[in-house]
Amino acid sequence: MALIDIREQGKRRTPEELVQHLNSFELDLKFSAGVWYFAPGGGRFHDRYVPEQSIEARLEVAARLADYGLKGMEAHYPNEINEENLEVWKSFVRDTGIRVVTVVPLLFWDAQFEWGSLSSPIPTVRQAAIQRTIRTLEINQELGTDFAIVWPGIDGYENPFGMDLVAARDRFAQGLAKAMDAVPGVRVAEEPKPYEPRGHILYGTSYEGLLLAQKVEGLLKNEQNKKLLAEGHILVGLNPEIGHMLMGFEDLPYSFSLIMEYGRLVHTHWNSQPLGNYDQDLNVGVISPEQTEAALYVLKMYGYQGYFGIDINPERMPVEQALRNCMDALRAANDRINSLDHEKVIWATTHPDKARGWLEAYLIRVRALHPEKLPPLPELKTQ
Repeated sequence: MALIDIREQGKRRTPEELVQHLNSFELDLKFSAGVWYFAPGGGRFHDRYVPEQSIEARLEVAARLADYGLKGMEAHYPNEINEENLEVWKSFVRDTGIRVVTVVPLLFWDAQFEWGSLSSPIPTVRQAAIQRTIRTLEINQELGTDFAIVWPGIDGYENPFGMDLVAARDRFAQGLAKAMDAVPGVRVAEEPKPYEPRGHILYGTSYEGLLLAQKVEGLLKNEQNKKLLAEGHILVGLNPEIGHMLMGFEDLPYSFSLIMEYGRLVHTHWNSQPLGNYDQDLNVGVISPEQTEAALYVLKMYGYQGYFGIDINPERMPVEQALRNCMDALRAANDRINSLDHEKVIWATTHPDKARGWLEAYLIRVRALHPEKLPPLPELKTQ
């Protein structure tokens, strides 16, 4: 699998260069979807609302969305993609043109991972997690995916008293590095989440994810991996999810900009979420659509070229409709940010003392259905 070059993310630009970039660069809205939510299961407090579906049936639904803009699928190994149905997935790719963009090791569901997976203090369990990660990376390589998401969802704790948390983090990082050295050249994207299902999940914020990435890369020993690192490529990046970021009270533009400052934004997962709260996986833009726009604008500023993964839980809506709504919400938000006067936006943010309140007033009018009904916006003098 070819390693996608994302080194340009960390490029610094002067205000003038940034305006030129914003006027010439547009986000390529390539959408991907996770096969896991095509037939949502129940939860702790209610039964499932839709019948279970086979992988074949779920892929039939995905195929119908190809013309609407679905370009990629995501799946877990071994429950959703495995040795028995690999040919089904390959046929789906050939017939629809929809790629498999990532295969994720299922490290959080099995009862054996009760006390963690890669971080487990139980040697046999930890070894099982390493072996599953290795096999998942091999399947990513076989399918020519772009990366492998790794989510430490069950690696964490509720009661930290007496726990050697440094050792737990070491075990996780060392286990991931061991798997990556066994299958060199496959990029990993860690997906942070602060809590749920564990009370506190290891490496649960974007900022901790950056530390994990640097730590794991420092542990890699395979010569192929070391060569890629020496060339300035990253092998461990992040797959931030909007809902998880907001669960941890992160500011979306700040976190995205920090990840891209270090050239580590591998993939993105989109939905909406109230601050804090449990992980709701609501459709994109249902809550705080202005945050969606602000996040997209940062990705545009720093030249993100990856996929826009839709990660939702459409329990009460057909998944086809939910995905159409999410794709349309992102398209509409992207259209709005592309229509902005980037020169004035950047001037206002770099001369805040001379543009007090202008940007807020400007965005109010951009978002208004009938801006002509509002008083005219005073001219911003940029000279």
